[in-house]
Amino acid sequence: MSKAWTEDELKKVSDSLEGKAPEEAVKWAVENFETKDLSLACSFGAEDVALVDMLIKIKPDARIFYLDTDLLFKESHEVKERLMQRYGIKLDRFGAKSTLEQMAAEFGPELWKKEPDKCCNIRKMVPLAEALSGLRCWITGIRRDQAPTRANAPVVSWDAKFGLVKVNPLVRWTTKDVWDYITKNNVPYCTLHDNNFPSIGCEPCTRPVMPGEDPRAGRWAGHQKTECGLHK
Repeated sequence: MSKAWTEDELKKVSDSLEGKAPEEAVKWAVENFETKDLSLACSFGAEDVALVDMLIKIKPDARIFYLDTDLLFKESHEVKERLMQRYGIKLDRFGAKSTLEQMAAEFGPELWKKEPDKCCNIRKMVPLAEALSGLRCWITGIRRDQAPTRANAPVVSWDAKFGLVKVNPLVRWTTKDVWDYITKNNVPYCTLHDNNFPSIGCEPCTRPVMPGEDPRAGRWAGHQKTECGLHK
């Protein structure tokens, strides 16, 4: 059964899970939150498909959601279909209330070029708030070495922005750890990863990463922006 967790209690839980296998953090979430109260956020990147595999093996009826911005790569939709077929699951879709045409009519064409923060708010942040509104805990695939903004991410914490518990099972993993897991478990993954896309977002705002660049350099290229706001 779900219970109320204080920040001190969550810190103790996080400290106890530090250094343990990611599956232990997933098990903690599954054991402490009811199915209706818990969901994995899946963006179809390497980390998230690995977590889908872990979570479904631990709890076959677990909830998983994704944000459909209407600007996702076709390859992201393709891996979504492969995941659903492979694991026999459904994924809860959350999207913007306005179509791309309605957004263009209100703010002008290609808002992502002019005001990427506003575009992310409309097509990601508002739908995410809706997705999380009925939950008490969410699981994400962020890792500490992905970006300086994530360097101190705990395994478990209170997400004050959205008002629920946040579990990050993969925080200590490296890129190699993720891909070793995917290979070993034959997990379906987005084929864009084979073409220098280590981090995948919306198609207009994501480019391949060149050798020596930061893994998230391909996100919002040309803008002083490395996060959409989901994990701030």
